[in-house]
Amino acid sequence: MIRSRLALAIDMPPVLVLQHLSADGPAYLAHWLRMQGMRFDVRNTEAGDVYPDAVTGYAALAILGGEMSANDPLPSLRQAERLLLQAMDRGVPVIGHCLGGQLMARALGARIVDAPAPEVGWQPLQVLDSPAAAAWLGAPGPRTVFQWHYEAFELPAGAELLAGSAASPHQAFAIGPHLAMQFHVEVDAEKLGRWVHDDGARYCQALLEHATVQGPQEMRAGTARHLAHQQALADRVYRRWLGAWISE
Repeated sequence: MIRSRLALAIDMPPVLVLQHLSADGPAYLAHWLRMQGMRFDVRNTEAGDVYPDAVTGYAALAILGGEMSANDPLPSLRQAERLLLQAMDRGVPVIGHCLGGQLMARALGARIVDAPAPEVGWQPLQVLDSPAAAAWLGAPGPRTVFQWHYEAFELPAGAELLAGSAASPHQAFAIGPHLAMQFHVEVDAEKLGRWVHDDGARYCQALLEHATVQGPQEMRAGTARHLAHQQALADRVYRRWLGAWISE
């Protein structure tokens, strides 16, 4: 039986959301949490927010993306790593989106390296044939998901690979109730509408050099075709991540 939204609002601790850049907010994740009646606490370091010292009092931890490297010597990134390790040690479910997934891998001892090829836009993903992959991502086979990354994670010890792509073999891994993704299931139409206007030097160079990097027109067309399907995938992923709180 699914709990009522009122009951959730009353008895569930909030979800902690770590945001690195103002342009990379929770988007569809925030919408989904509201639809479930769940409270959440967004800490945006670019806006001057400070990450908490501990995950005490939080039901779960979500880590968003950002254009910086997970290897950059930023205090906020190291604090995010400390919090996610603490959460995993305490059984607080963690989910990482793109940079967030890279931080999970790095904190667990894996390297963050240049991706075999950058992936920007709506790109193919292959879900592996395993019980863990099925639980998180559904039946094995192809998906189309939104990507924006130039680096990628290697697989940490004890992790189970869930999905990959030709351009980036490690697209998602799970360790028990914790999930790291290289792709952006949290995007919505508003966020995508802002991102397609990126004219930074790194993106423009990658667009010239790699078939795995889409231009603005191609990304907009892909949004019309694929966003609803990806949000259905996000529903599944988020429900699996917070299953202990949204079902009895």
